[in-house]
Amino acid sequence: MPETTELEGLTVRLDQLLYTQDEDTLPEETPHAFIYHLTITNNTSLSLTLIGRKWILTYEDGECAIFEGDRIIGQTPHLKPGESFSYNSYHVVRAKAKASGAFYGLDEKGRTVHVKIPPFDLTIPA
Repeated sequence: MPETTELEGLTVRLDQLLYTQDEDTLPEETPHAFIYHLTITNNTSLSLTLIGRKWILTYEDGECAIFEGDRIIGQTPHLKPGESFSYNSYHVVRAKAKASGAFYGLDEKGRTVHVKIPPFDLTIPA
C-alpha cells in the first residue's frame, strides 16, 4: 500500500460486538468468534472510495495476527460527503485479544487516504 494520509472527518464507529462459541463449526485453534458491526462515516467535503482494510489482532501474550486485503466484505463503497457505510463481519481468536486496524481508500483528488479503526477488546466471557 502506498503512503497514505489520515483523512480528518472520516470516522469508524463500533456499533455492536457479539460473542459466539460453536465447537462444531469453529476451528479448534480459534474456537471463539466475535461478530462486529461497524459504521464508516464520511464527514469530509470530499467523495471517496474505500478499497481495502488491515486488521491487527493482538493477544495478551504479545502475539499478533495481521489480516490485509482488498475491498470490505467484497465491496468498494463510494461515500459522498455525509454518507455512511455499515457492515458486519467477524474475527475468530484463540484467546482474549485486542482488534485494531484501518480502512484505506482514494479520495476524489486521487490521494490514498486511511481512517483508523478504534481498538476494541475481544474478551471471552467466563
